[in-house]
Amino acid sequence: MDTMNAAVAPQPQATTLPERHLPLAGTTNFRDLGGYQGLDGGKVRWRTLFRSDHLAHLTAESQRTLLQQLGVARSADFRGQREQTIDNYRIDGLLHHSLAIEPTVVQRAFTLLQQGENLSAAHTVELMQDTYRSFIHDNAGQFAQFFQMLLASDKPLVFHCTAGKDRTGWAATLLLMTLGVPRDVVVQDYLLTNQYYHRPAEARAAASHIPEEVLNVLWRVQEPFLTAALDPVLEQYGSVPSYVSQVLGVDAKAQTRLAQMYLE
Repeated sequence: MDTMNAAVAPQPQATTLPERHLPLAGTTNFRDLGGYQGLDGGKVRWRTLFRSDHLAHLTAESQRTLLQQLGVARSADFRGQREQTIDNYRIDGLLHHSLAIEPTVVQRAFTLLQQGENLSAAHTVELMQDTYRSFIHDNAGQFAQFFQMLLASDKPLVFHCTAGKDRTGWAATLLLMTLGVPRDVVVQDYLLTNQYYHRPAEARAAASHIPEEVLNVLWRVQEPFLTAALDPVLEQYGSVPSYVSQVLGVDAKAQTRLAQMYLE
């Protein structure tokens, strides 16, 4: 065989996926949920569903990137009323929806410290787990509104709280698992906060009196936090889609529509 004239087999072309973490100035934990495999082999659409820490410190350039390059048209804000007041944002072209969930775990931790309690890391983990358990029923209304936002339009949306880790993490868990993304993948996405989120300087200064081991629990995520909510949901309802149907009022027909809107 004449190797000089032999046909050269075509080489597979490398596929470059969009960046999951987007370094928008003024945030540290802005991430795309695209690309995860869900129902029937479909994948979550890129550049459509974003999770983040709060948006109040976005620079003008980052606001333009958000609106013009990413096409984000809506935000779901899970921060409590005081958080939204202190770090308020109004961005022309971005429709803001308040789905306020109060940050009770931080308030409880501060109260215990003010009362002279010797708050340990282990006790703080328990407080965090209590917070996640409260999401299941105490805050079901806000998460139901979140799903109604998703169903109302497939325009790109960002959902966030203050750090983009707990309230946002539970919202992402419900959404991704309803779309059929496996639990282990959802957990991996949840834990990415530890890679990207950085405490702002003002938060570090305000919490300078709190032991660092406690802050490392409050400002990071651990799989047992998520498990504290996820396991009871699975035990009581059998699956996240069943919970979403029975408690959040998003029935099977609506979930099918959700998959059609956000999987490709």
